[in-house]
Amino acid sequence: MRRRLGVGDAVMIGLGAMIGAGIFAALAPAAKAAGSGLLLSLAAAAVVAYCNATSSARLAARYPESGGTYIYGRERLGAFWGYLAGWSFVVGKTASCAAMALTVGVYVWPGHAHAVAVAAVVALTTVNYLGVQKSALLTRVIVASVLAVLAAVVIAAATSAEANPQRLELDADITVVGILQAAGLLFFAFAGYARIATLGEEVRDPARTIPRAIPLALAITLVVYAAVAVAVLLVLGPQRLAESTAPLSAAVQAAGIDWLSPIVRAGAAVAALGSLLALILGVSRTTLAMARDHHLPSTLAAVHPRTAVPHHAEIAVGAVVAVAAATADLRAAIGFSAFGVLLYYAIANAAALTLRADEGRPLRVIPALGLIGCLVLACTLPAEAALAGAAVTAVGAIVYLLRRRPLSGRSGARS
Repeated sequence: MRRRLGVGDAVMIGLGAMIGAGIFAALAPAAKAAGSGLLLSLAAAAVVAYCNATSSARLAARYPESGGTYIYGRERLGAFWGYLAGWSFVVGKTASCAAMALTVGVYVWPGHAHAVAVAAVVALTTVNYLGVQKSALLTRVIVASVLAVLAAVVIAAATSAEANPQRLELDADITVVGILQAAGLLFFAFAGYARIATLGEEVRDPARTIPRAIPLALAITLVVYAAVAVAVLLVLGPQRLAESTAPLSAAVQAAGIDWLSPIVRAGAAVAALGSLLALILGVSRTTLAMARDHHLPSTLAAVHPRTAVPHHAEIAVGAVVAVAAATADLRAAIGFSAFGVLLYYAIANAAALTLRADEGRPLRVIPALGLIGCLVLACTLPAEAALAGAAVTAVGAIVYLLRRRPLSGRSGARS
């Protein structure tokens, strides 16, 4: 691939991956878990995300190849851990697809959210199948539009007569477990900075560009999210926020600016559709890579002779996401997605711990804190999400072990 992306391009890609529909959907379930400790949860999620970003950046500089932690885990920890990272990515991001589709539904047509979600999945799967991919220009337009909507929400809420600073005060009933659980859910809104690392073959001077771009994109995202969280809490408070299905729309309505609500809903839909398009694209390509390595059925590695897309993988991913979008709850999808993504980054941090000083190793405390933080947040997610995530991870490990013997036999035959 051609190395044509600079720091600014890489930062924009990271912002496009992070500042999307996550902030429109994750605040409500996080507020339900943390209550008035929501901002503490946001800070905790940001610390873990920073550690993950630093580890990913150093590994990407060392291995400037497409594939992200699927490559890092394989090269630093062994084939099984690379596979498990890929499995976690596919599972977690498939749930993210369902969450994004449901976000479209709850903001566009709340009474028929599941039907709208399925329609969105079918439409965007068709777009990807036809080989129509989101351009860099469209990414910039979507990011600019979403930032404009979020800025409008912050200004409207913060300057409203309904804004009450007392709603930011900590209650006596907040718990450490609740704060950590909310941090795990909010991590869903941060996930995406690794998109920069997966473009390792396309950036100029990756050893310098990637380590600079990832933390910068993360810092900008944190500032935006903190401003939005404060503004929404000022007008809704933690309890009303927790009960809302479309929290940013509810915030502008509570602020008495009803005309802004349709714009917020449209912005959420655009952000979610943009994220969904990119997610389906990414999951299908990772599925293709794992099928080529015989970790998934080989039929998923088929590439269409005319459109040059992995059409079997596209259809399979679209079908699974459509079923999930038709049956899942938005909050459950966010929790399940967070589990898979946190496990993915736990493996990235473990891989970073094996780097030597001459390989660009970060301070050991950073990947160590990231590894511990990912595992703690994964374990403190809502019980249903954590148990379902653990069960699916176990299924993935069993599939690997069952296929290991045949793969070993084929390797021996080739050698």
